Amino acid sequence: MITDYLIKQVPFTHDELNDILDHFEKEHIQKNRILIKEGQICNKLYFLEAGIGRSFYLKKNGKEVTQWFFEDDNFMVSVDSFFSQTPSVYYLEILENAIIYSITKEKLDLLLVKYHKMEKLSRLLAIEMLAKVVHKLNAIQFQTAKQRYDYMLKEFPDIAYRVSLGHIASYLGMTQETLSRIRKNE
Repeated sequence: MITDYLIKQVPFTHDELNDILDHFEKEHIQKNRILIKEGQICNKLYFLEAGIGRSFYLKKNGKEVTQWFFEDDNFMVSVDSFFSQTPSVYYLEILENAIIYSITKEKLDLLLVKYHKMEKLSRLLAIEMLAKVVHKLNAIQFQTAKQRYDYMLKEFPDIAYRVSLGHIASYLGMTQETLSRIRKNE
């Protein structure tokens, strides 16, 4: 739950949590729904209470490349678009039926001014996201296909049961055939 996540990150009081949650909108989202398209400005930060999503981009040939997966109890956003309010180069897609909480950039900015603890939460999230991006970049640049697959399973333990092999292969920067060979040798 979003309350558990927030308290785990920063010790908000009960009143602070209630006020913060009043700024979020809860939605039930059907699988395969696109939340943000390339070229749109990402005006919302999403928290996936249940479900899984991904960010991806399209190559010039129309092929989808998965940039990131977002699992239960994590935030989902097109980071650069949301914080700089510029058009996104990514799509955000929900891959399973999901329960999400969303907050607009304007409401988040109000909370950041109102609560110093929200600034701390934002800093912790930014550090976490940056570390994950660096780890993925290092994996793609310096690891074998098998090592990248193992890294992904450590980062997303049940991903293989929840998303298509095509999405996983594109996330890992390999063909589905290579991914199938790796999985077969497990």
